[in-house]
Amino acid sequence: MRSYGQYCGVARALDAVGDRWNLLIVRELLLRGPCRYTDLQHGLPGIATNLLAERLRDLEAVGVVSRQAAPPPVATTLFELTESGRELEPVLRALGRWGSRFMGESPEGDAFRVHWLAFPVAEYWVDNDPEAGPLSIAVHTGEEAAVIEASGGQLDVRLGPAQSPDLVLSGDPQTILGLLVGRLSPAEARRRGLRSHGDIGLLRRFRPEHRPPASVRLAP
Repeated sequence: MRSYGQYCGVARALDAVGDRWNLLIVRELLLRGPCRYTDLQHGLPGIATNLLAERLRDLEAVGVVSRQAAPPPVATTLFELTESGRELEPVLRALGRWGSRFMGESPEGDAFRVHWLAFPVAEYWVDNDPEAGPLSIAVHTGEEAAVIEASGGQLDVRLGPAQSPDLVLSGDPQTILGLLVGRLSPAEARRRGLRSHGDIGLLRRFRPEHRPPASVRLAP
């Protein structure tokens, strides 16, 4: 592990997690929980397999990541964050908020994974009517699908298809994200190719606003 050689907390933190890909590995494990090696590869498009292995070893060495042998039927090694690794969540959230200013037009070829929506939903959404009953919104972008579920004030993002969703949103990642965080109105999103099925007015229940992070998780 390279070091800046500076007696400073910021420098020491960057010594531990500042190498390229490290914090994105932490992002994946925060969002998805314990992951197989192949799960991490899928969530980190562009990383070489030998580099992923090296970064995981580095993160294990500083106590951010641990590995465990999962019993059958999984029967494979799972990587997960330690308590020290989970303490990086507010750091990742702050970086995401700061980095959102750079998310204008997306360069062609930028990769996207639908489970990454969990962070912006956590940062920008609030359930203004938790007594209204459960609600599910299916999101389809690229070849992936996820479901945003609201119940009793809790918001969950779950990978995969929805059973009888109240609203279905389909479109490119930039349009979907712009709509969910309030940068695009439904009319603007439709002009950019958004397709919807159901009452898009249901989104008003989750009016995006700047506020402290909500209790949102990526459901299993």
